[in-house]
Amino acid sequence: MAGEYLTFRLGQEEYGIDILKVQEIRGYEQPTRIAHAPHFLKGVVNLRGTIVPIVDMRLKFNCSQAEYNSFTVVIILHLRARIVGIVVDSVSDVLQLQSDQIRPAPEVETSVDANCIVGLGALSERMLILLDIERLMSGVDMGLVAA
Repeated sequence: MAGEYLTFRLGQEEYGIDILKVQEIRGYEQPTRIAHAPHFLKGVVNLRGTIVPIVDMRLKFNCSQAEYNSFTVVIILHLRARIVGIVVDSVSDVLQLQSDQIRPAPEVETSVDANCIVGLGALSERMLILLDIERLMSGVDMGLVAA
């Protein structure tokens, strides 16, 4: 679990994902909507010839709808053989976490599947929710990644 994590914000919470899953970070652009898609799937964008589904993590995690502004970014992820974009409020930084800085996640009801939380990163005053982004994006409700 020790390693480098890209940190991003959704509302007041700060999350971390494995930096090795991140392909690039882009400014938000309005995706092309897809009919009958789940509410959190904003649509798709054409990224250099690859059609990339865009998931709004605020909607996925049942956050209050945040505004799209100059800080809103899309993190392009490379998950197995699939490229997926996630919309977040802002990207913070890349942090190196050691094993002793990662605590087990508490067993509580959250809007995030508990199996997708790998732990909590503790850094002085900051607390990061570390996500298994590949598992989160391959959930049945996503319909994005085949098992």
